[in-house]
Amino acid sequence: MPRLSEEQARAYWRRNLTLMARLLAIWFVVSFGCGILFVEQLNQIQLGGYKLGFWFAQQGSIYVFVLLIFYYSRRMAALDREFGVDED
Repeated sequence: MPRLSEEQARAYWRRNLTLMARLLAIWFVVSFGCGILFVEQLNQIQLGGYKLGFWFAQQGSIYVFVLLIFYYSRRMAALDREFGVDED
């Protein structure tokens, strides 16, 4: 594995932490916001016969979380390639 300079390592981790912070913010908004805070407004919308707020509280936040995991994996693979630290 190539050795990164101090500046490159800081840039790599800064971008990694920025990505994680953004994804955690999305996860928080979907799980806490859609499932608890905005449930009354979302319950005005039906999805498959269920109220949307209920759906987010029961299943939607889990689906979003799994999608965020796959997105994080793809973005980190691209970031690793960009900085030359990929394992392939």
